[in-house]
Amino acid sequence: MRAPRTPADHCDLTDGDLLAAVLGHDERAWRELLRRFRALVFRCITKVAGRYDAVLSNEDTNEIFGDVCINLLRDDMHKLRVYDPARGSKLGSWLGLIAINTAYDYLRATSRRPLLDKLDGAQDRPATGPDALDALLDKERWSYLNALMDDFSDRDRRFVELYYGRGLEPEEVAAEMRISVKTVYSKKNKLRTKLEALAESDPAAPSRVSDEARPRRALRPLPIAA
Repeated sequence: MRAPRTPADHCDLTDGDLLAAVLGHDERAWRELLRRFRALVFRCITKVAGRYDAVLSNEDTNEIFGDVCINLLRDDMHKLRVYDPARGSKLGSWLGLIAINTAYDYLRATSRRPLLDKLDGAQDRPATGPDALDALLDKERWSYLNALMDDFSDRDRRFVELYYGRGLEPEEVAAEMRISVKTVYSKKNKLRTKLEALAESDPAAPSRVSDEARPRRALRPLPIAA
């Protein structure tokens, strides 16, 4: 009879073997999964929540982490079961994507709750982001980009939203769209070339699309098919 694994044994497991143990309802494997990826998950959460630190606190970050855990366990760990390493993304990238999406879900829910108390108690701080004029110009550029994409397929608009709008990494886009990382790079180059060609044919174009200037904010809602 095979002896049960010890906590030390779980530390030595590869990510794939650890995930298999978690899906087999191994409680120690679940604790090791949280230990191994806890820092990564928190980085992804703060990557999103950090933009709203005037109204969010450390308690909110901890609450989002709890939501991530619930999402991973919900429906017999469905989100973990659909992870497919053959698509080119690592387990950490998949968990990071779940953390980012969970943080956005939390922010959407928070935006529907009264925030006056938090806002009234927020300390004044010097502005570190772009000034009002920069923000206006940036908004105009993205409005123009949305107009350029009127004839794009829903899937291509989804790609632009994830890669350029939300600033996800290629591995995260691959996991979200269920394509390979290689396809992400190929699609990125193809769409960028198409957008630049459309912009260059229009003298009213505000600017060209570039990876170096990828925004860290969402585009306006796009009509994406489910």
